[in-house]
Amino acid sequence: MSAYDALCLITALAVFISLINHYFGKFQTTIAITGWSLAISATLLFLNYTGLVPLEKEQKLIDMLQSIQFDDFLLKGVLGFLLFGGALNIDLSHLRDQKFEIPCLAFCATLISTFFIGGTLWYIFSLVGLQIDFIYCCLFGALISPTDPIAVLAIVKKLNAPQRISTQIEGESLFNDGLGLVVFSTIFTIAFGHSAPTFGGVASLFIHEAIGGIVFGAVLGFVFHYLIKKTHDSMMRMILTILIPTAGYVIGEHLDVSAPLAMVVSGIMIGNFTKPGLSDVESHQLSHLWELIDEILNAVLFLLIGLIMLTFTFHYIDLVAALIAIPLVLLSRYISVKACYIGFNRFRSYNPESVKILTWGGLRGGLALAMAMAIPVGVSSDYAQHVDIREIIVVMTYAVVVFSILVQASTITPMIQKAKAWEQAREPKSENRAKAWQEQNSKAQ
Repeated sequence: MSAYDALCLITALAVFISLINHYFGKFQTTIAITGWSLAISATLLFLNYTGLVPLEKEQKLIDMLQSIQFDDFLLKGVLGFLLFGGALNIDLSHLRDQKFEIPCLAFCATLISTFFIGGTLWYIFSLVGLQIDFIYCCLFGALISPTDPIAVLAIVKKLNAPQRISTQIEGESLFNDGLGLVVFSTIFTIAFGHSAPTFGGVASLFIHEAIGGIVFGAVLGFVFHYLIKKTHDSMMRMILTILIPTAGYVIGEHLDVSAPLAMVVSGIMIGNFTKPGLSDVESHQLSHLWELIDEILNAVLFLLIGLIMLTFTFHYIDLVAALIAIPLVLLSRYISVKACYIGFNRFRSYNPESVKILTWGGLRGGLALAMAMAIPVGVSSDYAQHVDIREIIVVMTYAVVVFSILVQASTITPMIQKAKAWEQAREPKSENRAKAWQEQNSKAQ
């Protein structure tokens, strides 16, 4: 079966699950799809273990999933569409209000989390007798630390959190996605490169990819803004927006800059400078087009996340590593966000639920899994020569991703409601202060 055939069948299954959930489940769509696909995978593994399903039939399904090549499908395929579509809906005025918080969360929190996870994981592994090099522990920290914009925008954004919290979690997820890929690529080069890394070389690689991605995205946004404004055919305008995450993403990859960051920057430019200049009809058409693309690709992606479990090989040490990884990632997320907020609180007051929501709502998804699956096979741990480093990292990543989608995403609603209640209770006080200030001002005049 070809990759195209496999994607067609998986898309049909994702839509069918969405339809069932729409009439009976009423869960958030991506959570429902992930849960159903995990249940299907677990059932098939159990039936195969008991001998009720022949190994040959399960192998055909595994071959079908492997033909898609999940890491390439996401990193070199749908990621550009999902990032551009998500960035289209970001309000630039809200980003300006959080112009210090979002870069700090996207950059500082990601780096703090990366090396905290790397160092702590290396220490814990050494305690349990699993000797894994520090650089591989940091590699796991780099791929798991960035929050996934696909999961965040698909789940948390739709819960209507207070504006500042919503802007922080959306903006951070969009920007730390690109920065996270750059950090991962840098550590990946150190871990698997053939030449000894230097500080200048690592810094040059980081700056070239990150700054280059932002500059390229700005150029891309400007060019397509001009083309869309000069085009009077509404259908051609829609087609031009699709060229950005297709041709634009590919060009960015060939320029060796961060194509994901470029998609975020160009999406923000088109959404804030180009879209407002369109007619109401064209603006609605553009929004509906990208909502449709987003829904279809998300459905396929989250279904693949559940089914991809069938392709993994599990050992006892993988389970131990997974049980260590889940609480460690949550702890690192809390520490990194709290560290940033210690600085934020010196200049501005925030909703008291902010740190909790950003910690629990810092979801991981397909992006982390794709990066883990891009790690080369053939590097064994000292604990057991038959257990591959890639296998351990992939299983740890998968455990964190599944916990993130099924547990964190489905239990964050009470936190957001509590934050909204605090905002509503604060509004009358703010209005009274404003009225008092106006009265004092009028008397002074």
